[in-house]
Amino acid sequence: MNRLPVTIVAVEVHGSIAVVDTAIGSHCFTATLVGASDEVASWSAGMPATLLFKETEVSLAKNLSGLISMRNRIPAIVRAIEHGMLLTKVTLAFGDNLIESVITTRSSHALGLAVGDVVEGLVKANEMTVMPESYP
Repeated sequence: MNRLPVTIVAVEVHGSIAVVDTAIGSHCFTATLVGASDEVASWSAGMPATLLFKETEVSLAKNLSGLISMRNRIPAIVRAIEHGMLLTKVTLAFGDNLIESVITTRSSHALGLAVGDVVEGLVKANEMTVMPESYP
């Protein structure tokens, strides 16, 4: 599980759906929480939290241009690549944080990934979870 230390910037709740905006440095990330508890409405801007997302939910892009609906774009540098027969694990450096992506080996070859490449990790907002530091 990938974990990023973030600060909650804004929380919007309607019924059991919440959209939580977070930031780490100047980078903003959004999590859409479906089935959100009443507790989410008590979260406020400035709260420290952890952003969680699975390695298999991180898509990779090189030289991405144009508009895209994915809100969470993580500029990173490839630090390590572990090729398997079917899947490849790519370790990314995002500032001082390491993030892992698991993609098909076919995709890693199609992208021509190499250590040192500049890429973007892409994660849909509904694949992100927010855990405030005060969470039990």
